[in-house]
Amino acid sequence: MTAIGGYVAPTAKGDEFGIHSLDQFVLAVPDASKAVDFYGNFGLDVQTKDNVLQLKTFGHHHRWGSVVEGVKQKALHHLSFGCYAEDLPRLKARIEGQGITLVDPPPGFESNGIWFRNHEGVLMEIKVAPKVSPDEKAKSEWVTVGPGVAAATVRDKAPAVRPRRLSHVLIFTADVDASIKFYERTLGLRLSDRASDIVAFMHGIHGSDHHLLALVKSNGPGFHHCSWDTASVQDIGLGAMRMHDKGYQKGWGLGRHVLGSNYFHYIMDPWGSFSEYSCDIDYIPKEERWPAADHKPEDSFYLWGPDVPREFTLNAEIGEH
Repeated sequence: MTAIGGYVAPTAKGDEFGIHSLDQFVLAVPDASKAVDFYGNFGLDVQTKDNVLQLKTFGHHHRWGSVVEGVKQKALHHLSFGCYAEDLPRLKARIEGQGITLVDPPPGFESNGIWFRNHEGVLMEIKVAPKVSPDEKAKSEWVTVGPGVAAATVRDKAPAVRPRRLSHVLIFTADVDASIKFYERTLGLRLSDRASDIVAFMHGIHGSDHHLLALVKSNGPGFHHCSWDTASVQDIGLGAMRMHDKGYQKGWGLGRHVLGSNYFHYIMDPWGSFSEYSCDIDYIPKEERWPAADHKPEDSFYLWGPDVPREFTLNAEIGEH
């Protein structure tokens, strides 16, 4: 076993079980019409059903996120995780065995699964669902042409950017160490990498991106960003340009992360959190033991890119401005 930041991670292989996917995230916002505009311009297929906005990607039936209306300030409503049918009873027993009380689902979100709150009061769901985390590293497009041919189109013929799937979410926590332990012991996630007590990245045991859930230090819980996989760095650039032209001019990028290795551009949403265009993130196959390490924060946030804007670090859900 390897001690990372004072915590000894589990290493047993034989009878491990856990969730296979981040099925969806759900946000509560004051004005759903702003969500329609933001996520629609971002390139998502925004649909409405039973007064809930459904965030899908074009050409894919899965609902990656939902937005509900009726709060004074944006808040993380809940996170939903998918598991295999045979694992749900074991996950339920493990969660209850730790003294965690199961709760009723919120109105409009009935399911076949179980509901509980994490150690900071954030609502969580585990349900039986198809695996939507990738089974292999996502293919990225690096288009080049031979000599004598123009590679770029004219600007007014630039294609619309269509993210392919949800890659991960990053949430705020007051205690990164406690959160790592909680998600290992309830969801069966594994630590991929961390940087001191500032940020940590966790992956699924059945094969997933470098992280499907990330945790960042704050003074309380909250939602930092959702990350959307795109096919190319050009898609990232075109998406960021379109959002800027539509009035969403605050964000961070273009750059490349160290932990996860993905190229990125973050766009600030109307409520102070972010949506990320991402490309070429690292992938951790099923049965592989990723060499999790504790990295120096100043040397592991991003490999290159512009300086981090102040608003990128703020948790609007606890009143940071």
